[in-house]
Amino acid sequence: MRITRVETFAVPPRWLFCRIETDSGLVGWGEPVVEGRAATVRTAVRELAGQFLIGADPLRIEDHWQQMTKGSFYRGGPVLSSAVAGLDQALWDIAGKAYGAPVHQLMGGPVRERARAYCWVGGDEPSDVREQVAAQVAAGFTAVKMNASGRTDRLPTTAALDAVAARAAAAREALGPDGDFAVDFHGRFSVAGAIRALAALEPYAPMFAEEPVLPEYTHLLGRVTEATTVPVATGERLYSRTDVLPALQAGVAVVQPDLSHAGGLSEVRRIASLAETWDVAVAPHCPLGPLALAASLQLAFCTPNFLIQEQSIGIHYNTGAELLDYVVDREVFRFHDGHLLRPTGPGLGVTVDERAVREADSRTADWHNPVWRHPDGSFAEW
Repeated sequence: MRITRVETFAVPPRWLFCRIETDSGLVGWGEPVVEGRAATVRTAVRELAGQFLIGADPLRIEDHWQQMTKGSFYRGGPVLSSAVAGLDQALWDIAGKAYGAPVHQLMGGPVRERARAYCWVGGDEPSDVREQVAAQVAAGFTAVKMNASGRTDRLPTTAALDAVAARAAAAREALGPDGDFAVDFHGRFSVAGAIRALAALEPYAPMFAEEPVLPEYTHLLGRVTEATTVPVATGERLYSRTDVLPALQAGVAVVQPDLSHAGGLSEVRRIASLAETWDVAVAPHCPLGPLALAASLQLAFCTPNFLIQEQSIGIHYNTGAELLDYVVDREVFRFHDGHLLRPTGPGLGVTVDERAVREADSRTADWHNPVWRHPDGSFAEW
C-alpha cells in the first residue's frame, strides 16, 4: 500500500482538514491547523507530504513522524508541529481502517467506556455566566469552562479581581457542589497578577485554572503553583514533550496538549505517558473541528490519566459552520449525561462528509483572532 495523494481543505469557521489517499482505496483524514494561520499550515502540509509521504507506505507511522519532525535542520514550533499533527492523525486513521479497529485499540485498548466532556460558556468577554452554566447543566453537562476575565491589565485592579470572583461564584451556584468549572486565564495576567486572581478563585474550588501565565514564561510557573491550592493547567501552546517537561517540573496538575498542534496522536500519546510519571492528568485542548475531536477521543479512551475533554460544539467561535456539518455519523458526537461514548468504528471512528468538505473548501476568508488594545493604545493579550 502506497500514499498517492495528499489534499487539504480550508473550511468554515476556522479549520483545515487533510486527506491522505492510498492506492488500495483506503483514505485517512486529519486536522492540521493553527487557528489564524491555516494558510501557512496548509503550505507546510504540502511541503511535508511532497518530501516524505507521497509514494510511501502509510503504515510506517512512527518512521514518518520521525522524518517529518526531524528531517529538516529547523524544527518544531506551532506551524510545523500542527502540519505534522494532522498528517499523523490521517495516517493513524488509515492504519485503523487497514486493521479494522479503532485507533485506541491499536494503542493498547480501552481503559474506559465513556469520556467526560465540558462546554464553553461566557465567550471572550464573559457575561451572563449563571444563565449559560444553568443551560448546560439542564442539557446534562457536569462541567463547563469560562474565561477568567475579558481584556485586563497584567496586574488586575480590585474591581477586576472582584469580577473574576463574581463569575466564579455564579458558576459554582449554578453547578452546585457536584459540578465542576474550569477558568481560562489565557495568559492575560502577569505572574503576580495570576497569583492574586487565583487567590480570589480559591473559595469556589474550580476544577483547574488554565494558562495563568503565557507559555513563554513557563520557567516562572512554579511560583504560581506554589502560591495556590487551585490546580493549575497549561499546554495548549506547548508542542512537544520537551516543551511540556518544564511545566511538569513547575508543578502543574493538568496538561492540555492539542492533538492538532502537538504532533498528533503519536506525540500526545507520549506527552500523556510523560505526564503520568509526574502524577499529572491530561485534558486535551480541542476548540476545533470533528477530526481533532475524534483524534482526542481516541487518545482519551486508551489513556489512564485522562481527565476531561474540551469540545467545540456551540462554542462562540463557530460562525458559518458547526462541527457536525462535516460528518456523516453524528451519533459519534452525541452526549450522554455530559459524556461521549467510546467510538467503535475503525480508525478515528468518524465518517467525513467529503462532499460537504469539498464544497466548503475556501468558502470564507481566513479567520484571525482579535487584536486587543488597552485604553492607552498599547497591545493587550487576547
